[in-house]
Amino acid sequence: MIVDDEHGRFAYEPGVVAPEKAEAWFATLLADIPWEAQRRAMYGRQVDVPRLVQHYALDDPGLPPVLGEAGREVIAHSGVPFTSVGLNLYRDGRDSVAPHNDHLEELAEGAPIALLSLGAARRMSLREREAPKRAFDIDVEPGSLLTMSYVTQFHYDHGIPKTRAAVGARISLAFRVRPDGQAGGRRYISKRAGAM
Repeated sequence: MIVDDEHGRFAYEPGVVAPEKAEAWFATLLADIPWEAQRRAMYGRQVDVPRLVQHYALDDPGLPPVLGEAGREVIAHSGVPFTSVGLNLYRDGRDSVAPHNDHLEELAEGAPIALLSLGAARRMSLREREAPKRAFDIDVEPGSLLTMSYVTQFHYDHGIPKTRAAVGARISLAFRVRPDGQAGGRRYISKRAGAM
């Protein structure tokens, strides 16, 4: 447990998925997912999102089998009936995600978010926005699960900073419970990524 109080709960669990399985899932997703490069408006101009992405509803008939298996394992482990998975591919240390909180209108009220890491370990930063302004840096390992309670989105930002260190590719599977009737996923301009 990282923190568990009135500002929310962060729980980090290494080894939720066995190393061999985590490695196989990573290789399959890296090769088979139709990764998208996206752009978004920032400071009055369009900029590249510094990672590749994809998103699925867990009840999608076209859901890749590996994601179905991962979803069933995370649901069984957490006891949370997740309905969607967002994928982020960090190709190297130049890929990142800025400190942010999830958009609450895209989450079922009270439901947590679970982040399953595959591939290379990366540093995740958790920063409290108000006093006492606690900060936590966690090296999220392959096969690990980081769970954030709904309340944390009011009080903390989380992100994956860029690094100059030589790091391999990492895939994050972000499991969420979407409000009824919502597919979720950020609204960016998408384009299919080039061959991996």
